[in-house]
Formats: sequence, C-alpha cells, structure tokens
Amino acid sequence: MSRTISVDTTAGPVAGTCDTRFAAVSETFIENFEKRDEIGASVSITLDDRKVVDLWGGRKTPDGDPWQEDTVCTVFSSTKGAMSLCAHLLADRGVLDLDAPVTDYWPEFAAGGKEGTLVSMTLDHSAGVPHLREPVRAGGFYDYAYMVERVANESAFWTPGTRIGYHGFTMAWTVGEVIHRAAKERLGAFFQEQLAGPLGLEFWIGLPAVFESRVAPMIQAEPDEPWMATRFIQAALNEPESTTFYFMRDFPLLEVNTRECHAAEVGSANGIANGRALAGLYAPLANGGMCDGTRLVGTDTLARMARVSMASHDDATLLMPTRFGLGFMRGVDNRRVAATVNSSLLLRRVGVRPCRRRRFGRVRRSRLPDEFRLHHEPHGHGVVDERAWAVPDRRRLFRARLPLERERCLADVEAPLQRLTQFPY
Repeated sequence: MSRTISVDTTAGPVAGTCDTRFAAVSETFIENFEKRDEIGASVSITLDDRKVVDLWGGRKTPDGDPWQEDTVCTVFSSTKGAMSLCAHLLADRGVLDLDAPVTDYWPEFAAGGKEGTLVSMTLDHSAGVPHLREPVRAGGFYDYAYMVERVANESAFWTPGTRIGYHGFTMAWTVGEVIHRAAKERLGAFFQEQLAGPLGLEFWIGLPAVFESRVAPMIQAEPDEPWMATRFIQAALNEPESTTFYFMRDFPLLEVNTRECHAAEVGSANGIANGRALAGLYAPLANGGMCDGTRLVGTDTLARMARVSMASHDDATLLMPTRFGLGFMRGVDNRRVAATVNSSLLLRRVGVRPCRRRRFGRVRRSRLPDEFRLHHEPHGHGVVDERAWAVPDRRRLFRARLPLERERCLADVEAPLQRLTQFPY
C-alpha cells in the first residue's frame, strides 16, 4: 500500500509517495535533512515495474527554492551507465560489435599504439587512454570535435587491454565516438530517441535550454583530512606524470553549474537527471530486458552486461582495487585497503529468497557526508545484475563522508537488502 509523504524538515519540505513496505527508506531520507545537513535530493525505487518509492525534498540551494518533483541535477558518472546502455543497445541490434577493433568504426583512433583496442576495452576502462597528457584547453570538454581529435591522437599509457585505469573523462569520447560512428548519430540524440524518450525519462546528455530552470546547482564540499591522505589525492598532488594527476588537473574544467556545461555532450560526466529517471533507466534490465511488453535488449546482451570484464588490485587512475563490466562498475570491498576512504561498492544478498526485480535511483546535490547516494539498479555506473543496486561514482571529488560504522541499510522489509558504501571518485 502506498502512502503519501508530506513532511516539513529543517532543510525544507519532503514530499512524494512511499509503499509501506519501504517505510525505512522514507524515514532515512527524511533523517538526512533533519540530522545530516542534506540540502536537496530525490529518491525513487521501482519493484516489478511498479513505482514503490518516489520522494523529493529540501531545497535547490541552502536558502533557495524548494526541490520540486521535476527538479533535476548533474549526475556525474551515472552518465557513463546511460552511455554504456546505448552501446549495448546497438550491439543487441547487430549495429555495433563489442569484440571488433575500435578502428573498424573510427580509423583515426589507431594512433599512438592504440590500433589493437577493442570496443569492449573502451567500456571496461582498459583502452589505455585514461586521460590526456597535455592540458585540455578551457572549454575543451564542451567541444566534442576537439576532444575526439585529442583522444584519437593520444598515445596509449599501456598496451590496450592489459590493465585497468579509470577513464573518468575520456570515456565520453572513446565510447561516445564509437556510438557516433556506428549509429550515424551523436550520443545525446541517440540516447533521447532510443532510451530516454521511449522510457519517459527526464534524463539528458546535453540539456535543452528550455529545462535549464529546473536544474539544481551542485555545491562543492570541503576536503577532510582522511580524504587528503588517500593515495589518490597524494598522487594527484605529488606525481605529475601519473594518470591520477592528469585526471585531477583538468577536473575543474567541467564547470557543472554553467549553462555551457549542461548543454554539452560529455557522456562520462554531465548527464542531467533525477532519481526517478535513474531508476527508470534500469527498470527494463531488472525485468529481463522488457519494457511495457517490448523487449529492449535480449537475454544474451543482458547477461554480458552482468559479467565482470576487467579487474585489478590497483587501478592505474584510482589507485585501489576495482572491477568493471562492459561500462558498469562491479562490486568491490576496499574497506581494509590502506589509504582509501569509503571506496567500496558492496553488493550482497541478505536471506535466502531470490531478489525481486527492483531499480533504485537517487540524486542529491548537497555538501553533506553522503551515506546513501545511490542511483540505479541493476548497475549504475555500477552493475547490471538482478541482485544488485548500484552506486554511481563522483558527485564531487572533494567532500566529507560518514565513517563506515555510520552507514545505514536501505530496507526492503521483505528482503533482500543491500549494504552500500559510497565510491568516492
């Protein structure tokens, strides 16, 4: 049974609906505003193709307008999941071969020792171009042709396919341009026509100006001492030839609170959406690839999305263990890894009953420690798996976090549950 939620909190009103079986979700969501300095957020869960949680609350800015039902914000690397779904959709239709060389679609990519790169390697972060050695010019991330040329001309940091290094930004063009060449259409338009539109999602990779007033700006969080002591930050500060340094050096060029950034097509980082859209994006995948009686992707494609493609004990960019499927981050437990802070994605089943088909979407844009900034199931920038909820990475690079012992489970009282720790990058 669904219950209407209407609560005034110290941070602003919280509204929406919540199935009584998911009461713990609404309680925790409200607690974030009352006790954890949350500013604004939305959360959505669907179960067996039915929306069971749809909440929003707080304000767009600390003293600004209330967060509305249709408020959206930048979802950073959750955009990678949306872009990767476009690639899998093309593969399912026989338009894109994930096992083919990238050069079959994009001959210019062969430069600098990248001629052996397969399309699959662009999806699992092993393509060898995690960033660019020479600085990106101001506004460069918003100039698609410029970035495609830069990435094509960049020499590989390693032999493609031999190691993982998180392609935090460059995935926008390694994958995005392959989609462009295969589909004969740019990523943003393809995503709208083939996924967002048919699924009824308020999700854009390249936001039309007419929706700009609905965007909640992001707030920069302050770095804390444990975060500054991580291997990742220390490498960014002290190892100027590292991929970590290159990644962080150019990160400020993604000015996420500007119209120019919102309008651009950066398939790795600048998607605009809300929790409802993120949950809805993965709803077909949690239901065997079906959407309203129509098959979105086949079972073989769905199974391939679920598999781990690459794993490493030391990601070349993030400097910690990571596991990736083809476009999706998979579960990894780094809680005992030295010099990391809340850098785990924990996916587990509780109880013995098989998990039901659910999707989870959450977006937020505050500066508080983020104890459940979850986004979609099944995957996210995460995983495609009927047992998994997903956590997207990087809301902001510098932000406070809750210690591990303060993590909470978001409960489906029928079980099973997921316990999640935020992946920080």
